[in-house]
Amino acid sequence: MDPVAALKALVMGIVEGLTEFLPISSTGHLILAGSLLGMDDDKSKVFDIVIQTGAMLAVVWEYRRRFLGAVTGLATNRASQRFVMNLVVAFVPAAVLGLIFGKAIKSHLFHPVPVAVAFIAGALVILWVERRSHRVRIEHVDDMTWRDALKVGIAQSFALIPGTSRSGATIIGGMLFGLSRRAATEFSFFLAVPTLVAAGAYDLIRNRHLLQAADIGPFAVGFVVSFVSAFLCIRWLLRYIATHDFTVFAWYRIAFGLIVLGTAYSGLVDWSTGS
Repeated sequence: MDPVAALKALVMGIVEGLTEFLPISSTGHLILAGSLLGMDDDKSKVFDIVIQTGAMLAVVWEYRRRFLGAVTGLATNRASQRFVMNLVVAFVPAAVLGLIFGKAIKSHLFHPVPVAVAFIAGALVILWVERRSHRVRIEHVDDMTWRDALKVGIAQSFALIPGTSRSGATIIGGMLFGLSRRAATEFSFFLAVPTLVAAGAYDLIRNRHLLQAADIGPFAVGFVVSFVSAFLCIRWLLRYIATHDFTVFAWYRIAFGLIVLGTAYSGLVDWSTGS
């Protein structure tokens, strides 16, 4: 295995695992990190799918009893049926809009400067929501109706814009619609599974011709590292939100976005070529 390729895979796997479930945009970070590391070609997009799958499986492992119970009880258990239905309902808006506008979005917005702008815009939304009075209607994910799920799903659609953050859109959207901080965070975790599976499978099928045997090593490194770092991040985030809000992530997004814009317009970093 090429040690340089393995090191790049290691870095990208850590970036994906640590950012997928925080409200700071994993896609945005992967675009920026990929640009700096020279991993922004079509094959690198396939690699991103692989490491996103690793992060998604961390959710499945952490909540394995919940998912297993939902699957085994789907035929007879009303709570399991409602849980699965809510995930399907929440998944649909982003899936439909992604099919319609996905190609245009990737052509025009999957670049460092638009991502940096989205970082800052998303941060302002987080600060606004955190300063509002938060009236909780739903303490637990099991208390959600299909209407609540649909609202969160519509919020997730904004994450089609890279740099917005899928987890940020669903968590902050859920809080706006009356979910508790923990319920919104956990539903964001659960919704990541069908969302990332569908998006990953679609892109992987379209780009399977790019894969070669030499890719197995770096792809495996990225997958494993992403799984481990995402698993640790999930557990940390659940502890963190018990006593903290998301304001710190908003200020991080603003600082990070300003750094990217500043380096881009000063010429310090030529983001367009990945140098």
